[in-house]
Amino acid sequence: MNGRRVWFLVALATLAAGGAVSTLAQGVVQIRMATVVPQGSLWDESLQYIRQEWGRISGGSVHVSIYAGGTQGDEAETVRKVNRGQLQAVALSSVGLSRIDSGVACLQLPLLIDSYAELDYVRDRVAAALEQRMEAKGFKVLNWADGGWVYAFARSPVRTPDDLRARKLFTSAGDPESERLYKRFGFRVVPLSLSDLVTSLQTGMIDAFTSVPLFALLNESYKLAPHMTDVRWAPLVGGTVISVRTWELIPLASRAPLVAAARSAGDRLRADIRKMDADAVKQMESRGLKVAVVDAATRAQWQKTAEDAYPALRGEYCPADLFDEVLRLRDAYRKQAGAGAR
Repeated sequence: MNGRRVWFLVALATLAAGGAVSTLAQGVVQIRMATVVPQGSLWDESLQYIRQEWGRISGGSVHVSIYAGGTQGDEAETVRKVNRGQLQAVALSSVGLSRIDSGVACLQLPLLIDSYAELDYVRDRVAAALEQRMEAKGFKVLNWADGGWVYAFARSPVRTPDDLRARKLFTSAGDPESERLYKRFGFRVVPLSLSDLVTSLQTGMIDAFTSVPLFALLNESYKLAPHMTDVRWAPLVGGTVISVRTWELIPLASRAPLVAAARSAGDRLRADIRKMDADAVKQMESRGLKVAVVDAATRAQWQKTAEDAYPALRGEYCPADLFDEVLRLRDAYRKQAGAGAR
């Protein structure tokens, strides 16, 4: 290597080091946070609250920029970008959280949990374990959130599991576990990006999807699939995470109040979403949505379809130890609630 080349590399390294020192000297931690949720939605408003509160609490030393609406890619891509350092934080549904650690999928087992009270009881007791698992993989959980109950929407009425099996069902691309899950149930899945959902309904590439009502209302996908089946498939769990590398750049004294602000935002969001979930169905019904109410015998078919798959999901879809713990906690809650009713 000639002397001119060596001098150029030394000068370049010096400039780069000087830039890093300048950034640190300014004392500002820049956090780029991405999400697929629509801009202006309740989920986005919760993130904007975190942005404002973190700036206030830190005295401006933590600056958060929010990129909503999937502008940074789908959930799998935003997780990869955090790992590459292109993003520092991301708000995710269980699809993205499961890309970090499959333990989160244990809260999404179909027809395992049938009320918010059950969800809260179980999640509160496994959250610490899930957070430790994700932190070991480089992500700190800032809060947990809800998206509502997942239902099936289709172009034509769906009442039974076989009705849904006959449809071309959307599933998120980059989510192989969910794809295998649906195939385990015998469903015909078409993996696509969430941003392609509406277009794919228009072209006939798919004719059914599963979603929470509020999202179906916001993107108006229910207009193309105006039949909803009144079977709550699973509660949609979500959360906001930040890379451990970035978190450790924040002064220690600021971390606890920043987490408290994020948790407060998550708690408020859960309460709002739970109310809006039912309201969204009513709004869609007033605009043409048809809800197929199933009888007890048909509901039992759905339950059996789900429970028949549990042994295969244990250890494959989610870790066996967490599967067992979630099931134990669910049963403990039901026993406790039953005793209270008596």
